[in-house]
Amino acid sequence: MPEIDAVRLNFSAQNLLLLNVTLGVIMFGVALNLTVEDFKRLAHHPRPALIGVCSQFLLLPAITFLLIWGLRPRPSIALGMILVAACPGGNISNFMSLNADGNTALSVTLTAVATVAAIVLTPLNLSFWGGLYPPAASILTTVDVPPWRVFKTVALILGVPLVLGMTVRRLLPERAQRLSRWMQGISILLFVGIVLFALRANFQYLIGYVGIVFDLVLIHNAIALGAGYQFAYWTNLSPQDRQTLALETGIQNSGLGLILVFNFFDGLGGMAVVAGWWGVWHIVSGLALSFYWRSHPVPLLSPQQP
Repeated sequence: MPEIDAVRLNFSAQNLLLLNVTLGVIMFGVALNLTVEDFKRLAHHPRPALIGVCSQFLLLPAITFLLIWGLRPRPSIALGMILVAACPGGNISNFMSLNADGNTALSVTLTAVATVAAIVLTPLNLSFWGGLYPPAASILTTVDVPPWRVFKTVALILGVPLVLGMTVRRLLPERAQRLSRWMQGISILLFVGIVLFALRANFQYLIGYVGIVFDLVLIHNAIALGAGYQFAYWTNLSPQDRQTLALETGIQNSGLGLILVFNFFDGLGGMAVVAGWWGVWHIVSGLALSFYWRSHPVPLLSPQQP
């Protein structure tokens, strides 16, 4: 098979549109749980959410960069790892936090805040950290990815569904609540469908190259989950908040990552395989961790108690 940096996965404009719409529907479902009051409460008690945003958009990209420098993967794989780390948390983390008896309200709030912040921080992190690693920087230079174009894409995919969902919640609260319960039940299936659909026409590449990124993704994901938990511990958050931050940091929106790969990197093999395999694995690791915490409940402590 050709070298992974030379592989370009095939993805038609129609398939890309369907992928965009599917991810938008998932984000719409998350937004059905949000109100303006949620953001007002955040303004009065911002500390846990601010720590969570720092964990997602500062800590994880920095740790990813150090991991890449230590392991020296192929350029397209390294850029795929940076891209995944630059994406906001995935909305299935809300379900996992609920299942783990973590702070679900904080999880939903972080999803919303990270989604809005990603409009700016995802392209900035991708350009900044990718530019600091010379092999990945050469790819960024070759494909010429303007942060403004990434900004517009992320705003369309995440920002618009967020506003629409919150509007429905405000105008039709009872209907939004019923619809939200239904959409939560299918969110994981939709997300798995996104990944499988994106890679179905390139199954031979996924099978051929997943072995190259298998260990990298497992290590990267485990570090992300552990770093989120440890960061919350160091900042003296409650055990429930620690669980939530671990999941929010380790469960990344790799569906968005795939869209960016196909939109701006012409389906670059290493990036697509990393994002695709992350999208499968983080469901396994996140659910396993949430069920472990569910069966090993922690005492309810105040945020001041470590």
